[in-house]
Amino acid sequence: MKKSPFVLLFIFALSVVFAQTPASKRTLFDFRADKRNSPPKISTATQKEVLSKVFKRYLTDDRRCKTDFDASGSDYLSAARNAGQFVPSVVDSSSGSFTAAGQMQTAYIISVGECNASHADNYGSKRIAIFSGQQLIANLDINFNSSILRKTDLNRDGIDELLLSTGDMAQGTLIETAALYSFEQGKATVIEDFGQVTEDSCASGMPGSTVKSAVIEIGAVNPAKMPKFKMDNYESACRNVKRWRFVSTGKMDQ
Repeated sequence: MKKSPFVLLFIFALSVVFAQTPASKRTLFDFRADKRNSPPKISTATQKEVLSKVFKRYLTDDRRCKTDFDASGSDYLSAARNAGQFVPSVVDSSSGSFTAAGQMQTAYIISVGECNASHADNYGSKRIAIFSGQQLIANLDINFNSSILRKTDLNRDGIDELLLSTGDMAQGTLIETAALYSFEQGKATVIEDFGQVTEDSCASGMPGSTVKSAVIEIGAVNPAKMPKFKMDNYESACRNVKRWRFVSTGKMDQ
């Protein structure tokens, strides 16, 4: 049975609509619902191998930390590292091609653990160490980020990016921030700093406490070009079943 011209026109119109819909648009991370990855267990042997290649000397027990080392100057964390007063540990890892395409590499997040680092010091610096087999390829500061949320290759160049995050609790309010990093050619480059992505004040017990969370969407993906990002922010009262209400688009108010 032949289709009428009207039916054919209708089908064509639908095809145009769907063709214009950004099918490649997807969610990078939904901080309302996506679970944070449980870090893989890092064996004692791997810890020792990684740390011994990243640091010339370090402590293995925080009970050996001293309080009388020279901590003069404006950068306490740097002074502690220079004095060998830190107790590092590997806290997360991911496999991929991070510095160049076609590589089989492992990225390790290291909590440096500078002795006596306070809340004001973010409890110590964080680094990423990238290995190819047993060879250390890159050893880079990652601005206190301590967790790997997601591995991506958004511009489809064969080189993986990492969505990293860190969290902080103060007076019953949890703050989480996130940033997307590239490590191409062994350099830590912030592709997008999303800033604050979660603010949960429920544990404070204060009247009017809420949870605020962001949803980060990826725009159209084109080869060899990093996509644009859209950040939508939602809010819910403190209850077991969250009822999220859209608040704004753009960086979360801080």
